[in-house]
Amino acid sequence: MKRPLYKAGLLAATIAVFASCKKFDDINIDPQAANADQVQVEYFINNSMIGAQMDPHIAERVFVLYWKTAGHQQAAGGLSSGAANDGWTSDYYSYISGWLNSINTGIQVAQEKITAGNVKPYTNNLLQVARIWRAYLMSELSDNFGPIPINGFQGVNPEFADVKTVYYYLLSELSDASAKLDVNISNPANLAKQDPAYGYNYNLWKRYANSMRLRLAMRLSEVDAAKAKSEFEAAASGILITDAAQMFQVQEKPGWDALTGVMSREWNAQMLPVALDNIMFGLGGVKSADQVGAAMQASIKPADYVGKKYDQHFSQKTNNPRAGFWYDGLPNAIDPRAYKAFVIPGDFNNPSFCAYPSWDNSSKTTVRKLLASPSNATDINVDATYTWNSYNAGDWGALGSRNQVRAWAGAYPRLALQFRNSTSKRVFFAPWETYFLLAEAAERGWTVPMSAKMAYEAGIASSFAFWGVSNHLAAYLASNDYNALGTSVSYDHITEPGASRTMSYVDGYTNTAGTATIAYPSNTLYKNGSVRNDRLTKIITQKFIAQTPWLPLEAWNDHRRLGLPFIENPCIENPLVTMPALNSGNFMTSNVKFFPQRLIYPSGLKNSNANGYAQALQFLGGADDVFTSLWWAKK
Repeated sequence: MKRPLYKAGLLAATIAVFASCKKFDDINIDPQAANADQVQVEYFINNSMIGAQMDPHIAERVFVLYWKTAGHQQAAGGLSSGAANDGWTSDYYSYISGWLNSINTGIQVAQEKITAGNVKPYTNNLLQVARIWRAYLMSELSDNFGPIPINGFQGVNPEFADVKTVYYYLLSELSDASAKLDVNISNPANLAKQDPAYGYNYNLWKRYANSMRLRLAMRLSEVDAAKAKSEFEAAASGILITDAAQMFQVQEKPGWDALTGVMSREWNAQMLPVALDNIMFGLGGVKSADQVGAAMQASIKPADYVGKKYDQHFSQKTNNPRAGFWYDGLPNAIDPRAYKAFVIPGDFNNPSFCAYPSWDNSSKTTVRKLLASPSNATDINVDATYTWNSYNAGDWGALGSRNQVRAWAGAYPRLALQFRNSTSKRVFFAPWETYFLLAEAAERGWTVPMSAKMAYEAGIASSFAFWGVSNHLAAYLASNDYNALGTSVSYDHITEPGASRTMSYVDGYTNTAGTATIAYPSNTLYKNGSVRNDRLTKIITQKFIAQTPWLPLEAWNDHRRLGLPFIENPCIENPLVTMPALNSGNFMTSNVKFFPQRLIYPSGLKNSNANGYAQALQFLGGADDVFTSLWWAKK
């Protein structure tokens, strides 16, 4: 006789995690009605993985409006200016609780089957896969909020753990699960479809576990160097994600479910952010003339040109080095991935041009007005066709009120269509990240399989291959040209650029040509702003580019951990009530209080689990706000 799988305590555990009740969706068999033979571990893994791919509702709130904004992979205010939304956060906490609920149930089901001897040849491997996936989900949750439970599947309100304890647990789980995976186990033909990433290829899951361990170990580099080093070196001795065929990714599809594209909502403009613009501008020395078609050749500007100056319309109260200027053409040279990821305004025949939103013509309207100002009595028409610009978040005051170009989607490069129309694969871990992690580790003197330079260049090569621009790789790797931040590509070129450079411009109101001294920004978050072109800056610069647009949470994590790459402050023509530390006396400096550090716990947590919430705040070591740094981040 088949015994019931769930006893009362376990049944309660399947419907409660982190004090959040969420029913299972899209599970092949109802676990509350099924017996031990019918309930399969793979159903729970599949349900959790597909859920974490994010349906459009939660993807817009978390992936786009939180992660891409905080990670500066799109031009937006909101969280990047210190503002969070409790409704969005509550939704996310509920969703990820459900994903963890599913995967934890899968782990318990596997353990019960193993204990009862009711196993298949691959049951133990499914258990290890589930533990690896749970480690990712828990790291995602902790990287957003900080302290979280690690015992959140016991059918009762859980105890919270500090971030150090969480990370030690996750590193241990990844190590143990990877070691226990048997890559020689064969699967039945129908099992592969239950794994949307790897089709239960256990060699790939082992690679993912080891590369994830690299990621999490490096997160501790600034606060727990000995642990970071030992864990990283142990993981680096195993097989890793080093090839495009090993990438952890999940196919998107059009529609409205958990597999619909995370960046698919048409009303999100997803314009080129200032941070990425400054990084790619001039980087690598690859000429625009060799990248764009004949119609755009006349729009290419000289290498020393900074743009048209409109100081009555574009805010300069930020440490963005090109603030106040409108670039009325295309850069002389730019990172070759730039024009692939973000399409030039007016390039309507480009198959990657995104015409969203489909219900109006705003994306194809490139002419906008700068309204009359104190220095100019008449309106100015600005044609953004074949131009390359980004705009600062923040408060623009009176300047913004008379600037119709600012934030107009048709006037700025916007994310390419293939990332918007649910036809791509969402990347969770790619080979370039492995290589940049190895490069950073080697630069720190840790024992890894290759030199820092070799890993750095392999990471760039992997990213170039992803974008289809490998024809520019050799010249790019050898380039000593500085970008707008004073960083070059060549790993051997560590000469600092100097404090500033002289650039030409045109007064936008009088059309008078002139020259200006444009200072390289001082990133006081990193080595007190004393360097712009050391090797760690190069590594994180390249990692930031490569992680766009699929891994904004990791971009945010690196900036919180290291203060790299340089990211500009929001404009403050008027004080930002959501960022009180930033003011007119310090906006030229960088400070952790000028960047979001975490999400605020959902308001319902303190009511549903008061003791857990109190524990979380104690472990957090600061106020439950967006500017309290996590344990592993800069203070």
